[in-house]
Amino acid sequence: MNGTAPLDTLADFPAIPAGWAYLDTAATAQKPQAVVDAITRAYGETYATVHRGVYQRSADMTVAYEAARARVARFIGAGSPEECVFVRGATEAINLVAQCWAGTQLKAGDRIMLSMLEHHSNIVPWQMIAERVDAAIDVAPLTADGRIDLDAMADMLTERHKLVALAHVSNVLGSVLDVERAVALAHGVGAKILIDGCQSVPRVRVDVAALGCDFYVFSGHKLYGPTGIGVLWARPELLDAMPPWQGGGSMIDRVSFQRTTYAPPPGRFEAGTPHIVGALGLHAAIDYVDGIGRDRIHLHETALVARTREALGAINSVRLLGPADSAGIVSFTIEGVHPHDIGTILDEGRVAIRAGHHCAQPLMEAMGVAATARASFGVYNGPQDVDALVAGIERVTRIFG
Repeated sequence: MNGTAPLDTLADFPAIPAGWAYLDTAATAQKPQAVVDAITRAYGETYATVHRGVYQRSADMTVAYEAARARVARFIGAGSPEECVFVRGATEAINLVAQCWAGTQLKAGDRIMLSMLEHHSNIVPWQMIAERVDAAIDVAPLTADGRIDLDAMADMLTERHKLVALAHVSNVLGSVLDVERAVALAHGVGAKILIDGCQSVPRVRVDVAALGCDFYVFSGHKLYGPTGIGVLWARPELLDAMPPWQGGGSMIDRVSFQRTTYAPPPGRFEAGTPHIVGALGLHAAIDYVDGIGRDRIHLHETALVARTREALGAINSVRLLGPADSAGIVSFTIEGVHPHDIGTILDEGRVAIRAGHHCAQPLMEAMGVAATARASFGVYNGPQDVDALVAGIERVTRIFG
């Protein structure tokens, strides 16, 4: 694998049977036994509510829950745990920023900058806010190989832009954003910048302080953790100035029928009983990923991408999309074959890929396709999975002639 020793982690994943090539990690990652055990232990041995009980088990669970927040902070280079808000996922994190920051800061005539490759979750919330406050949205184009064109974006940005929201790694093309340059461009016109890190945190080292962004979001389930848990990181001064989004228990300081005062962040944004066990599972997932090392993971996935692109590129009817150095993701089409048919035939051969628009319909339109087939890799994949994919694609081409 291009001189890189493959990871030997497949045995850690109980839901991947022998001979099954799971190539849909960009949609959701399989869970290592360490995460399954952490969730089972939390529900079966140590479960109690947090932030409320005075009995010992509740106190212990509160400590564990806040330890998970501290672990997240260390994982992404946050200045303190209080900068990290637990949410249901990246979608909720983006909506929270849209409602509580953009919804209070943007006004008529302001502008938002997105890019052509964004996931719907990083498009629709901004459209909703723009419509509400009478702001406008601009869209940065892509380079020929499928990266966000930062040169074009630089020419488009003006002082009327108040927010830039971009994906760190494209969920369709795997292209990696030069975040530091994007941050400099946004800050150069006085705009805040949000980075969607769903596809980056499992694959590349992330340090929000070094990146310099204002908001960073990601989901736990793509990071080998549970569903229903995610993280919003934001600069503390921004969180302090943001009003709460949802009301209820835990996010309050004091409640009376005359007036309610709110807790400081992050509690202000965590109304109701939180996903306690999800946070503990996320903690275990982060420990697992860091135990391997994201630099090793990135090299491993880069080698798998290179092997895949070389093999598929040798098949005349296959069109490869995105840059050659994509991070863990290979999207492609086959001339005359719908991606759903590709996925169905591959499934017959025990190869699982994603086929569709990948919640990125504007990108599909820009590329002139209705859908793509997408293979995305994780720590459990190896050369045998690439070989199974390629054999399946060759079968597809034979069937469709």
